[in-house]
Amino acid sequence: MAIGRDPKQPFLLPGQLFAEAGEFRITTVLGSCIAVCLYDSTTKYGGMNHFKLPLWNGDGLPSPKFGNIAITKLTEKMEFIGCQRRNLKAKVFGGGAVIQNSSGLLNVGERNIQAARDVLAELRIPVVANDVGGNASRKILFNTIDGSILMKKAKPQ
Repeated sequence: MAIGRDPKQPFLLPGQLFAEAGEFRITTVLGSCIAVCLYDSTTKYGGMNHFKLPLWNGDGLPSPKFGNIAITKLTEKMEFIGCQRRNLKAKVFGGGAVIQNSSGLLNVGERNIQAARDVLAELRIPVVANDVGGNASRKILFNTIDGSILMKKAKPQ
């Protein structure tokens, strides 16, 4: 589930994830949210999620707006399109404290970073690259055919 005009260039909003067979350029913009990009160099397939809160506590429906749900669902979707979990590598971005009076005090960014690390470790998916924390927002462009990332950081306010 992603929005965008070009189906080969989906844009993810918080709570969305995308993984399909083929070549795509997935984009998102992050503040305290996290994007986990998974890539399988054997199949040359990749996928990305965008979550805004670290852990689903069991209340309501499990949603990919929570890190533990988003990473698990993305992993399942990657396996569904033909990837082997043992071949998956992760790249993690975001978790910035871009709004000091909300994300800074509640430490949402740091909690999101830790949730991503914990869930990926539990799933035994190694993190091969990351750019997390700080106080800048980020724009991420993930090319699923080769696993490459282009990232642009905004100047902190």
